[in-house]
Amino acid sequence: MILPDKSDRYSAISITLHWLMFLVMAAAFATIELRVNFERGSDIREGLKHWHFMLGLSVLLLVIVRIIARLATAGPRTVAEPLPSKLLAKGTHLALYALMIGLPLAGWTILSASDAPVPFFGLELPPLVSPDKALAKQVKELHELGGTIAYWLIGFHALAALIHHYVLKDGVLLRMRPGRG
Repeated sequence: MILPDKSDRYSAISITLHWLMFLVMAAAFATIELRVNFERGSDIREGLKHWHFMLGLSVLLLVIVRIIARLATAGPRTVAEPLPSKLLAKGTHLALYALMIGLPLAGWTILSASDAPVPFFGLELPPLVSPDKALAKQVKELHELGGTIAYWLIGFHALAALIHHYVLKDGVLLRMRPGRG
C-alpha cells in the first residue's frame, strides 16, 4: 500500500534513513581506510576491522528498511528533466542500492569463507558459506572493487545534487534536506 504524499519532498522516514545511511557508510569506509595506519594484528587495527564488519552489516539492515519505507510511501513529484538525465539518475540510484546490498553480503561471505566469526553488535551471525579460502580471496577482490566503485558513485551522486541545487536551481537537493520543507 502506498501512502499518499503530494509534497515536493521525500517522506521524513526516507530522509532520515538517507542521512543515517550516509553516516553509517562514511563510518564503514573510514574504519577500513584508517586501519592501514596501525600495525597488523594490533588491537586498534583489529577493532577498526571489527567495526567495519558491523557497520557494513548495519548498511544492509538499513537498506532493507529503506526499501520497505520507499515502497510504503510515495516519493515527491518528479522533476522535469531530459530523458538522458533521468536515466543516468535512475541508473546511479540502482547501482548504489546494488552496492548497499552487495557489499555487506560480500563482506559476510568473506568472513564466512575465511571461517571467521561474523560479529554484529554482540551477536555472531551464521556463516553464509562453508570455509573456502579461495572463495574468500575472490570475493574480497570483488568487495574491494565494489568499494572503489561506491566511492565514485557516491561522489557522482553528491556532485549531481550540488549541480541541481546551484546550477539548475530546480529544488532537487531540498527534497532530501533534513528538517521541515
